Amino acid sequence: MSIRCEKLTHIYQQGTAMQSYALRDISFEIEDGEFIGLIGHTGSGKSTLIQHLNGLMRPSSGTVYFNGEDIFAEGYDLRALRGRVGLVFQYPEYQLFEADVLSDVKYGPKNMGLTDAEAEERAKEALKLSGLSEEFYERSPFELSGGQKRRAAIAGVLAMRPQVLILDEPTAGLDPKGRDEILETVSELHKKQHTTILLVSHSMEDIAQYADRLLVLNEGNLCYFDRPKRVFQYYRELERMGLSAPQITYLMHELKDEGADVDTSIGTVAEAKDAILALYEKKQAGRKKQVN
Repeated sequence: MSIRCEKLTHIYQQGTAMQSYALRDISFEIEDGEFIGLIGHTGSGKSTLIQHLNGLMRPSSGTVYFNGEDIFAEGYDLRALRGRVGLVFQYPEYQLFEADVLSDVKYGPKNMGLTDAEAEERAKEALKLSGLSEEFYERSPFELSGGQKRRAAIAGVLAMRPQVLILDEPTAGLDPKGRDEILETVSELHKKQHTTILLVSHSMEDIAQYADRLLVLNEGNLCYFDRPKRVFQYYRELERMGLSAPQITYLMHELKDEGADVDTSIGTVAEAKDAILALYEKKQAGRKKQVN
């Protein structure tokens, strides 16, 4: 399973005086089971791009391939595609509408033509995966906390059993606890269900911790598509795009500038902790040799 974009271009208000490029000749491929991060300044084209990946928007030129098939070819079943490539919009809890959580999560599978019993089985499985226990099934979704609403909304997409899950800023507006819980849920889906993940985020720390590779958009152009460690080495270029690297990256560069023998590609707190402890132990060992 793969998603491949080939020279994808999208022009808003094409042919008018207000014409503007949202995407310019974007080409990349996401392999089965990858965890991809997507970053870019506001207006860089992130939301436009992800809506092309399951056919919600059509390109001005270029195309998207899913499993080698052109999704914009005549006769292609876009409805079936949207069951395989699930998209969770920013603030998805605003789309909750049923009387209780279970009914809300069942809506997608039933809309796919499943029986009520089949839809309920999928809904319960999805709720379990998203971390909501049976005590929430009969509650109104509007009685849930912000993080619980977000989980219920994600479960509604998971119930359609997508092969690819695209999340647009899934932690936006949540408190730190809710944010961490959502990210851990997504990480578990990736590890245990082997779901391909595309995570749109403004948090460089989250991207550094979870993503296998990182897409960077700027003014509709694809600037980087590589491992986060490699991308964040270009932190000065990212700053010129209105972005940044994880705070740990800046710390490691400062230590390097002070003469410390550290790896400046480190981007997570855990890696930095290990590196600093190793450096400390090396220095302590050196001092002991001098004393002896």
